[in-house]
This record gives sequence, structure tokens and C-alpha cells, in this order.
Amino acid sequence: MTLGSIMMDVSGLALTKTEKSQLTKPSIGGVILFTRNYKSIDQVKALIASIRIINSDLLIAVDHEGGRVQRFRQGFTHLPAMAKLGEVYDKNPEQALEQAFSCGWVLAAELLEIGVDFSFAPVLDLDYGNSSVIGDRAFHSNPEVVVKLAGSLIDGMHEAGMKCVGKHFPGHGHVMLDSHLDLPIDDRSMNEIRQDILAFKGLINNGLDAIMPAHVVYDQVDDKPAGFSSKWIKEILQSQLGFSGVVFSDDLSMQGAHFIKDIAERVQVSLDSGCDMALICNHPELVAQVIDMNWPGSEKLQSMKGIKPKNLDKITLEHHLKNIQTLL
Repeated sequence: MTLGSIMMDVSGLALTKTEKSQLTKPSIGGVILFTRNYKSIDQVKALIASIRIINSDLLIAVDHEGGRVQRFRQGFTHLPAMAKLGEVYDKNPEQALEQAFSCGWVLAAELLEIGVDFSFAPVLDLDYGNSSVIGDRAFHSNPEVVVKLAGSLIDGMHEAGMKCVGKHFPGHGHVMLDSHLDLPIDDRSMNEIRQDILAFKGLINNGLDAIMPAHVVYDQVDDKPAGFSSKWIKEILQSQLGFSGVVFSDDLSMQGAHFIKDIAERVQVSLDSGCDMALICNHPELVAQVIDMNWPGSEKLQSMKGIKPKNLDKITLEHHLKNIQTLL
């Protein structure tokens, strides 16, 4: 099954007439949900069901990492920021790895239960203490610890039936600027950036299903942001590191993506550089400009479908919730 290469968002708690029409377009392969789309579990289930009625193959995703980046809250377990796991790891590695597994399982099981396919998680950026937008979303400053903790979280997600997305390749943690608002430039040498890449390299071919590149320019390596760079995606990520999974662009409406002015050209360059799916969020007028264009589809995207649990095992859920209580 080939899916369209654009992931759009929707405006509210139920689909509008325009959105229902847009979701039938062959260019649309997925929908990302936000806090504005959530009022209650019953409401969001109804919203997701209405999307599935239009096209049952569409991927439905959400940013649901834990900490300050968790779109659905009421009725969901409030997951800790991943930095909490790093703090525990420094004192008790075995406990931290168990808790990371439980966080991944709970994150995935609760989302799959309402019909979401996957979350854009985990963050694999290193914590350099520089970045306000990354901050406590990062597990740790040591890439080896990030690999272990993120690996356990991914194992938990997989156990529950959900695929994962590592972000933001090759690493957003060193720059101070927020790519939602600016285009950050990381002027380190490739040698220095290799430290960040270790966090991704350690999980490639070891559980990492998908990757999202950063809207950051690493100007000692390429003059384009990583998400628009075939050097970063095709040459380094895919050829050198051997990654064969799905590549999602970060949101093409972010300020860091304004490196290219025209939205159609942004989508084109993103896909040409090696992304399988381009995200356009919070700007329906931009989606309208590209939705009827003939974008290539991808069969690879189908691998990101979630496997909804037949029934949420309450004993297992209680075990994992108890495991992470001390983090909350």
C-alpha cells in the first residue's frame, strides 16, 4: 500500500467539511493531532474514527514524549520529562532502564488504545545545557546513556505495538536558537558533531523505526538544514550509517524551514533529499497550496501503522504505572 507523502493537521475537535475533502486526496498520507484536537478520550476516539472512515490507511500521529511535550493529558498518564530518567540512571542504571521501558509501554498502549498509530518519540538529542527548546526533553548529555535509555523506552513501545521516531538528526541539543522561531546554525566540525550522531548510530538497526532530521544548518558539513540536505539524509544517514527506515521531515511551517520560501519547493526539496513524508502543521493555507500536486507516494510509510492491543491488560498497566510513579 502506497501512502501519500504529506502529513497534515486538523483544526479542532471534529473534522470540518474542507478537511473531510482534503483527507480523500492521494497526496495526504497522515494526520498529526495537537492539544486543540483533544477534549476527552471519547471525543478524540470519535475524531480518529471519522478520519478512519474517510481513509482507513492514513497514519495518525502525535507529539507525545512526556514532560512539557504531551498533547493529551486529561485521562492519560502524565509521563515524566526524559531528563528524569537520566537523573535516575546516574544513581541507579538498572532502575532507570526498567522505568524507561515502562514509560515507553504506557505511552504506546494508551495512544494505541484510542487509535493513534505512533508518537514522534523519543528525542535523541544530547543535553548540552544550551537549548531551551530541547532542555529536559533530552535523556542525558552522554550518548551512550541516551542509547541505553532510549533503547529501553523503544523496547517498551514495541512491546505495546507502536513504532518509534528518533529526533532530531544529527542533533539539535548544541544550538541555543529554537528552530520553531529561527534557523539555528551549528558551526561545529563534523568531528565534533559525531558525538551527537552516536546517539542515533547506536539505535540504527537496533530498534529505530524512523528518524526526523533537524531544521538546523551544520555549516561545516552542508549549507542546507539537515531536513533539506541529501548530504545529511542520503549520504550520511542512509549510506554511511545504514539507516533504511522511514524519514519524516520536521514541520515545514517552522521558521527553520523558511530557508526555502515557497512551500511547494520546501516539500519538493524535502522529499528529494530523502524524506518519505513531509509535515505541514498549523497553516492550512500552506496545505491548500500543495495538496493537489502530484507528489510521489511511499510504501515504506505503511510500516508505521500501530498494532492496537486487543485489550489493555490492567495488571500489566498497573505494573508499569507503579514502575514510573517515583518519576512523576
